[in-house]
Amino acid sequence: MRITQDYYLIVDVEATCANDNSIPRQRMEIIEIGAVILNSKTLQLESEYQSFIKPILHPLLTEFCKSLTSISQQDVEVAPLFPDALKEFQSWFYPFGSYIFCSWGDYDRNQFKQDCTLHGVGYPFPGGHLNLKKAFSVATGSKKKFGMTGALEKLGIELEGVHHRGIDDAKNIARIVRAILSS
Repeated sequence: MRITQDYYLIVDVEATCANDNSIPRQRMEIIEIGAVILNSKTLQLESEYQSFIKPILHPLLTEFCKSLTSISQQDVEVAPLFPDALKEFQSWFYPFGSYIFCSWGDYDRNQFKQDCTLHGVGYPFPGGHLNLKKAFSVATGSKKKFGMTGALEKLGIELEGVHHRGIDDAKNIARIVRAILSS
């Protein structure tokens, strides 16, 4: 899991969702970006970023989505649209220069690609993607694909914050990376 870049850009997104198939996967939209910059040499968190995003396809969050994420309708109604949020996000992480985009699984990468296409903006991560879920399985010698909370449990690390909140999940993922690389 060691990289040649100076930083791990660890990203976790939350998206519109429903438990009744009223929002198909290809119509989900990012409603929160949570991210941290983890120094690959010192394993210290250098910076964190969080933004809510106003969805356009399904502007009213389902009760399921609000319950799962703890994101309120008010949070997204006053939030920027995806293109503006993406510009702000890029202005936060681009100055770090040498980074690898990381997330727990491929969902976040795929959701970014989908939202970029929907809004007609460029995909912001030209340098590839590190699937930390796969890297964790390799590092622990497990054939099992652990969810983030399962990985925390396996390492004996307590969940901090609220699960399914982008910023909290990004920080917890960084704690997993730090634990694996410190051992």
